[in-house]
Amino acid sequence: MDLGVRRWWPVAAVTVLLAVAAFSAGHSSIGASRIPPAADNIPYVPDYPSAEPAPSIAVEPRDAAGATQAQIPSWIVTTAMVVLGLAALLAIGYVGWTLIGGALRRTTRAIPVQRARRTAEGTAREVVAALDAGLVELDDRDTDPRTAVIACWVRLEEAAEEAGVPRLAGDTPTDLVSRLLRGDPAAGVPAIASADVLDGFAHVYREARYATHTVDERMRDQAGAALRRLRGELTSLAGQVEP
Repeated sequence: MDLGVRRWWPVAAVTVLLAVAAFSAGHSSIGASRIPPAADNIPYVPDYPSAEPAPSIAVEPRDAAGATQAQIPSWIVTTAMVVLGLAALLAIGYVGWTLIGGALRRTTRAIPVQRARRTAEGTAREVVAALDAGLVELDDRDTDPRTAVIACWVRLEEAAEEAGVPRLAGDTPTDLVSRLLRGDPAAGVPAIASADVLDGFAHVYREARYATHTVDERMRDQAGAALRRLRGELTSLAGQVEP
């Protein structure tokens, strides 16, 4: 209801202004009519004897009084008509723009967005780049093992999102990356590797994120070995030579 009022109030305002302007133009006049007093309304003056005759009082005929009424200049009428015409054009333009804009918005919402289908080779190259960055962090012994393992897994989640894998409401921390590897036909994401190749790394990631015990260098090495196995599986698909 509020949206309809906001949409149509300019049209209603222009319509009211047009009506007021038309009424004013039809009933306005410049100046005033001057009607002299009639001859029978002249006060009685006694006739006293005088050496000089009493001056007569000129009486303007009633028919001549109508000619003294001022007329509306033609330029005012012309200006009023131009203003009324412009206001009408603005009102018509606003209504047309509103109707066309609403139709275009409905048409745009009705058109489904088609996601470009990705190739397995392109997705594999993106995941390999994420693995390489993660391996650099894992191999840095100055970095805390827990932090390095979690950061590496986050890189894989970011690669999955870049590939177009949707994050579902009931996903576990490993579901998103698993769908990246085995593919998601509904999202146009091809399969690039077996999901179980990351089982070892997924186990280390869950311990690093949720366990309270210390993540030692042994778990860092387990995570690195799992990532290198996945990288070896993807390099053949991506057409790259493993260093």
